[in-house]
This record gives sequence, structure tokens and C-alpha cells, in this order.
Amino acid sequence: MNDSPGWASPGSAPSDGQKAAVPRPSEPQDGNGAPGQWSPTQPPPGQWSPPSTPGNGPEGPPSGWGRGPQGWGGPPPAAKPGVIPLRPLGLGEILDGAVSTLRAHWRTVLGVSLTVSVVSQIIITLAQRHLLPKPVSVDPNATGAEAIRQATESAQSTIYSTAPTTLVAMIATLFTTSVLTVVISRSVVGRPVTLADAWAEARPRLLPLLGLTVLLALMSVVIMAVGIGPGLLLGSDAGAALALLGFIAACAVTLWLMVRFTLAAPALMLERQTVATALRRSAKLVRGAWWRTFGVLTLSYLLVFLLTFLIAIPFGITAVLADGSGVEDFLNSDTASQGWPFLIITGIGEVVVSTLAYPFTAGVIALLYVDQRIRREALDLDLARAAGLPGYDTDVSRS
Repeated sequence: MNDSPGWASPGSAPSDGQKAAVPRPSEPQDGNGAPGQWSPTQPPPGQWSPPSTPGNGPEGPPSGWGRGPQGWGGPPPAAKPGVIPLRPLGLGEILDGAVSTLRAHWRTVLGVSLTVSVVSQIIITLAQRHLLPKPVSVDPNATGAEAIRQATESAQSTIYSTAPTTLVAMIATLFTTSVLTVVISRSVVGRPVTLADAWAEARPRLLPLLGLTVLLALMSVVIMAVGIGPGLLLGSDAGAALALLGFIAACAVTLWLMVRFTLAAPALMLERQTVATALRRSAKLVRGAWWRTFGVLTLSYLLVFLLTFLIAIPFGITAVLADGSGVEDFLNSDTASQGWPFLIITGIGEVVVSTLAYPFTAGVIALLYVDQRIRREALDLDLARAAGLPGYDTDVSRS
């Protein structure tokens, strides 16, 4: 048995002497009309429910196992070798699985996220102190072409100000996602993983993951430019209205695409796919489940926002007091004018938030990927075999 579970995409042909897997009746077919399957070798019909107790072989479960209150209950509970049960997951199980991964592998998870957070925050703090330009003043009473000109200059200033922070955050997310996705894939089947093991497995996928991240960022920029460009070029009151409508439409299209491609990173990491193939895999897995995926992501990011808010308030108040400036001066000043005490204390707060947020969001996305493959491709069966659960090593070539 391999050290880590296989994550190859479905569609490979069965080996000699083996029959193709039969999908569960409740599972949908894939886009080509063929049964959605993950592995060329699956248990025969009648063994689709993962066992939850050892010794469940072809002869059936032990007497009295899996019965309901009246003795005729439904199927037995799904096996849970790791942080999630091997069956389609609910919202709470996805969120709990992300947190359970952090608890079960806290040395590896926090080692990665804390290191990346500290290094990235140091770079961001230096950039905020020495590189950020002074914000452009905007006249709230300006109208027509003047309002559009000031809005354009303000947008350019904002882009220049946030570019260093965005770039550093993108690279930090890249490293943490690559390593933590490997950690989560091991935790699903209950396997231990060290930081060295996770890094060795993730390192060859860093460049493709970087390409995927840059491609998605460029896609968003192009969509936004197409949406607001005509209105800005028109340069009138009608142009301002057109730019606003274009901005709203561009945000809607970008949101739709980002949710559609949200599973591309775990597909690229775990299936060793190319960037283009990973995007297609994500689109296929999310198809028919866009709103569910959007809901899970929205709730997870709301939880991260709440965590950020709760941590930022005490650190922000402490930073303002340590910097020797009043609240009014703080609200009326720009970031570049803040002193070192303010930047250092707020930077520590950002490190705390990032250390906890990085593994949580990476865990949610990776478990969403696992959940969709369980629902569409019976991935739970192969994960059960990879975990060494009894009853899942049956040779399907036997009648």
C-alpha cells in the first residue's frame, strides 16, 4: 500500500481481468454518459456501504450491527478513519473537518502557516512603511468628467498601494495551500504526516499552482477591465453610470467563475493535473452544485471575517494607544504616516489571524473537493481501501 492515497482522476481503463466499477444507484453519471468512477477496481454490488467495524467481510456484517431502534434500521454508519466520515458530507462536517485537521496535525499545520505568516507580514509591514504612496484626495462634490477623472486616479492609487500586499499575500497563500492540501489529504484517511513529507510532496506542484493562481488573477483583471472600460472612456455622466453597471456585471461574472474554479487547486495538487485540466476538473465537479459550493465558501469566509474582526479590535486599540495618536488622528491619517509601534502591533494581529485562517480556508476547499468526488465518483470507496479498512479489498473480478 502506498504512503498516501491515490488521487488520480476517473476514466482510466480497468486492468486485465477486472471489471469496470458499477456506480451506486444514487450517484449521477459523468458528462460523457459513463458511470462516474474514481478507481478501475471497486467493490461489487452489495458492498457499497463502507463498514464501520472491523471484520465486515463478504459474509455480511455481524449480527445486530447497523440495526435501527426497531431492529430494522438503515445502513450502518460510514467509516471514519480520519477527520471526516467517508460519505457525502454536510456543511457542518466540512467545517468541522477543517478544524479537526488543525487539531490533529497542529505541529505541521501551525508550523507552515505561522512561518509563512511571519515572513509575509514582515514584508508587508516594510512595504506599508516605505513603499505605499500617499492616497489621492477626492472631491465629493465633483461631477461628470471630473468625478470620473478623480475616481480613476483614486483607483490607480489604490491599486499601487495594494499591489505589494496582494502579491505577498498571493505567494503566502500559494505556499500554505500547497502544503496544507497534502496534510488534509493524509488526514482524511487517518495517516500521519510530517512537515518534511508534506513539503516533499507539494514542492513539485508549486510552479503549476503559481500558474493557476496568476491565470485566475489575470482572468479577474481582464473581466473587470472589460466591464468598466467603456464607461471610463466615455467620460460623462452617462459614462459614470455605464461604468457602475459594468462594474456590477464584472463582479457577478468574476464571482461565478471563481466559485466554478475553486476546486482547481486541490485537483492540481492531488491529481497531478495540468493547469488547464485542473480548471476543467473543477468546472465538472462544481457543475450542478454551484450554489452549494458558494454557500459553503461564503460561510467559511464569514467565519474568517468574524475571527479577523475579533482579533483586530484589541490589537488595533493597543496599536493606536502605543503609537501615541488619538482615535481622530488615526481615522484621518493614511497608513504611511503611522509609526512603527502601530505597524508592529497590527502586524502581530495579522500574523495571528493568518496563522489560523490559512489552514481553515485551505481545509474547507480541500474537503469540498473530496466531498464532490465522493458524491460524483465514489471516491469514498477508494479512500476506504487506502485507509486499510476491512471489506474494501475485495477483488471485483470474482463473481
